[in-house]
Amino acid sequence: MENRSYDQAIAGGYTAQLAAKYAVATNYHGVSHPSLPNYLALTSGSTWGIADDEWHPLPAGGLGAQLTTAGIPWRAYMEGMSGSCTRSVYPYALKHDPFPYYGSTCPEQIVPFSQFDQDITGTVPNFVWITPDLCHDGHDCSTQVADTWLSQTVPKILATSAWQNGGLLLITWDEGEDSANHVLTLVIRPGTLIHTSSRSYDHYSLLASVEDRFGLPRLGEAAQANTMNDLLVTLRF
Repeated sequence: MENRSYDQAIAGGYTAQLAAKYAVATNYHGVSHPSLPNYLALTSGSTWGIADDEWHPLPAGGLGAQLTTAGIPWRAYMEGMSGSCTRSVYPYALKHDPFPYYGSTCPEQIVPFSQFDQDITGTVPNFVWITPDLCHDGHDCSTQVADTWLSQTVPKILATSAWQNGGLLLITWDEGEDSANHVLTLVIRPGTLIHTSSRSYDHYSLLASVEDRFGLPRLGEAAQANTMNDLLVTLRF
């Protein structure tokens, strides 16, 4: 999701319901401004010194390449993508799709979000990334519009056996609107035990947590990051 500080994001009615039911990182921060460096941090452990949203060809690598090399099925759903991942027009935004930056290619795993409803009725990939379009992520539209999109999308995910059988859904915002870059991050999993954590986390923490979950080496700044283990405790029945 896009461009909301913690208090702004949790003001959404459905988002607040998720925060009340599942787990919340209350001291989570973006690592930079504007959008792109945060997306790169989430997927490679580095901002690469980038401080804008322009096209920057980077060396091949990143989380997607890690998953592919390890033989772990993954797919990235990009809402609004109508052509190739580098040439689609509004409401798709390349700056919100980090995967093509690594190696300057469009991995075959990047697909339009229009495929999502069909795919979740079959075998769901082990790792799924979803980027809403520029309206539904809150970038160009209101918190209410973004919150409504979440209320329509999240229940579909929670209805899948992939989530119900030990799955994990992470929802985060790329950057905040306050000086602290304080953003909301939700940790949604069956059998949630701990509902809040005030430990200091950021996008490197989220990447480290994902890499640990899949047994992958930690990239860049994720190597030293605090993992979100306290929010990943599951209630056993």
